[in-house]
Amino acid sequence: MSEAPPETPAVAAPLMARRFRGFLPVVIDVETGGFECRTDALLQIAAVMIEIDPEGRLYRGETHSFHVRPFENARLDPASLQVNKIDPWHPLRPAIEESDALHRIFLVIRAAIRRHGCRRAVLVGHNASFDLAFLNAAVTRTGLKRNPFHPFSSFDTATLAGAALGQTVLAKATTVAGLAWDKASAHSASYDAERTAELFCLVCNELSASFARADSRARSLGWMTLPPTPAEPEEDPEP
Repeated sequence: MSEAPPETPAVAAPLMARRFRGFLPVVIDVETGGFECRTDALLQIAAVMIEIDPEGRLYRGETHSFHVRPFENARLDPASLQVNKIDPWHPLRPAIEESDALHRIFLVIRAAIRRHGCRRAVLVGHNASFDLAFLNAAVTRTGLKRNPFHPFSSFDTATLAGAALGQTVLAKATTVAGLAWDKASAHSASYDAERTAELFCLVCNELSASFARADSRARSLGWMTLPPTPAEPEEDPEP
């Protein structure tokens, strides 16, 4: 009688994977031509990476931002364009197709998932359901495969800031947190995403003592191990 193959041993979770249960938080901010994700244009998208130092403190990483060309027959609400000050057809606007923008961002995120030993990304946003809805709609529209984000879970900094700081508006939350806020730069996807990332890191770092206690309990229960993460190819084929 042959012996059963040995079980694959679990490994200690790396810092980021341990901090967020195998998820990699990535900040996403979008600027759009309206509020309806299925019909209104995606005009800008920015992704800001979240990094972690050896002491477990989070900090803002690289920003990846793209202007996006409206998809065919996309709706452009003049009121939304007045707020974000985007001229979708300006001849000097370096816009690319939705599929190209998402493909480039997803490559970076999947590389970070591997680097941090995580299984999947989770979207961080200020009023995150809005950004996640537009992201998912664009993925569906373009038919892109291997979306690295969880399809419905997210971290909402409006909720986190409301609980930690008593403010839910991004400008007010960043100001009372002691972070810089430039009103003239607001409603740019990259600027809003960077401020959101700094706010997320600040709130999470303020909770470090709470996390340390919970992490200790989880370790005592044997919860803080993860199976090896399957290897992924370093690059994807063109979309």
